Amino acid sequence: MSALLYAQSGGMTAVINASAVGVMRACAAAGVSFLAARHGILGVLEEELVAPGTLDSSVLARISRTPGGTFGSCRFDLPPLDEAPALHERLFAVLEAHEVRWLLYNGGNGSMDTVRQLHLSAQRLGYPLTVVGVPKTIDNDLLGTDFSPGYPSAAKYLATSYLEASLDLASLYVRKPRLFVMETMGRNVGWLAASTSLVQRFAPDEGPHLVLLPETPFRPEAVFPRVEEALSRLGFCSLVIAEGVKDETGRLLSMRGVEEGRYVQLGGAGMALAQRLAQEFGVKYHVAVPDYLQRAAAHWASPVDYEVAARLGEFAVETALGGSSAVMVAVERLDEAPCRHRCVTVPIDTPANRERGFPPQWIDTAGCGVNEAFSRWLLPLIEGTLSTPCRGGLPDVHLPVWESLPKRCTPWSMP
Repeated sequence: MSALLYAQSGGMTAVINASAVGVMRACAAAGVSFLAARHGILGVLEEELVAPGTLDSSVLARISRTPGGTFGSCRFDLPPLDEAPALHERLFAVLEAHEVRWLLYNGGNGSMDTVRQLHLSAQRLGYPLTVVGVPKTIDNDLLGTDFSPGYPSAAKYLATSYLEASLDLASLYVRKPRLFVMETMGRNVGWLAASTSLVQRFAPDEGPHLVLLPETPFRPEAVFPRVEEALSRLGFCSLVIAEGVKDETGRLLSMRGVEEGRYVQLGGAGMALAQRLAQEFGVKYHVAVPDYLQRAAAHWASPVDYEVAARLGEFAVETALGGSSAVMVAVERLDEAPCRHRCVTVPIDTPANRERGFPPQWIDTAGCGVNEAFSRWLLPLIEGTLSTPCRGGLPDVHLPVWESLPKRCTPWSMP
């Protein structure tokens, strides 16, 4: 029987497994054999494939609410066929050995380029493969979709955490002014940092008093006066900074290094900013770096995010079985209140290796915050709560141990 292969790629989200379960349920409903690769495209190259078989609905429900990638992920940019023919030959040898005719790749903009490369190679090699991209990224930087699954949940967690920390900060009286800085993920875009601005709707004095985005260069002459005003008026100042903020010369405020040849690992912008402000104003500071927490908080996932992620998994199967290749499934917003979306497809060239920046019309004139138009866009995506089944006082997650299928190809190692 021809099989559908699903794989997860890139950084995780709180709802990526909802998409995985959506794919599994749609395959079962269509009578299609479902396979999954361990650790994304690397699992295909290494022929590390699993066949979960028929799973109880309660098990699937628990998997769908579990953070992390149930099948494992990787960061690997598949080069074009002409640059790495051996890699592509290996990929298609594994696909043919397991009779894979449909492939769904669940990831961000780099993963969508892998979808494109696989589609082009299948055409050139004459292999009957339909390839569909399934979106996910907390960065919200995928073009062609109203939002990227994973972003609303991360935004909900960040805004909530910042609100709680801000109330804590504001409640403590001390004689010496102090700073609180939160650093968010997001790489080159400011969607995650911007989400904390929702706190201003409920507690404007508590902050964030400044939100610094990668889309606007860091300018001391714009930042310092606003920090000084908050310190003088309130005795404290709280700020949010995205990890990818740069100065006016285009240099990152901080980075941790370069991995795998070209992947820049960001981080440290919050500490760099806090130390600079502490030196300028002579104040005490605290820095919070949510890091993995902001993308793994499935206990506080957005219901809209969860439902759309699952539906996109199902729709990706329908799209693939319908014969549409080199597309990404996406969401189009129909209404604001209640928030309604419909599933659509966009050509894979739209999101592949391209970034959707934070809209400049939503950034305030000083470049130190965002305006109300952004709040109106985001609020419908984080409304409501999901009940979290617990066991022993902790979320009842499910981490299956998947057994790999017997290998049908010769052993292989990365050249």
